[in-house]
Amino acid sequence: MKVLLYAAVVLIVVPLQTTFLNHVSVLDVRPDLCLIAVCLVGFWGGELDGLVLGIILGWSQDLLSAGDLWVNVVSKGGAGFVAGLAGRHLAHITPTVLLIGLAVISCVSSLAFVYSMKVSEWDAVWHAMYSKVFLQGVCDAAVGTAAYWLFMRRLGIDDMMAGDRY
Repeated sequence: MKVLLYAAVVLIVVPLQTTFLNHVSVLDVRPDLCLIAVCLVGFWGGELDGLVLGIILGWSQDLLSAGDLWVNVVSKGGAGFVAGLAGRHLAHITPTVLLIGLAVISCVSSLAFVYSMKVSEWDAVWHAMYSKVFLQGVCDAAVGTAAYWLFMRRLGIDDMMAGDRY
């Protein structure tokens, strides 16, 4: 069941991210649905599921983007692994914990992209920090927490994933 769910996530999230979300932005920031999906899968499925789905989603994003190769693979795979570790070691994931965790993971992932651009001037780095990185973290945390609430409360994903977890 999980394999079909993960395949559906890969086949839906990446095209949605690359086509529809290019036209939707607030303050020139778009939610990173791949990062959000990887973190949610990591929280629910564990570190291996988050890592594998992160590598697959990051690889497909790298194939469809004009950026540096392997940046998405490393950042999405690492985010899924960290989210899986957090999900395994926390007794119960609340929306508040998820909000804070997604904001931190998103900021670190955005900083990896700033670092990959090889910006040498500190003014440009600080401008990217307060104009993009923090706004991206807030946007991803809000969308991810709303998705967590929707899937957990309305669709019962937490019960479905708990059966396959151990």
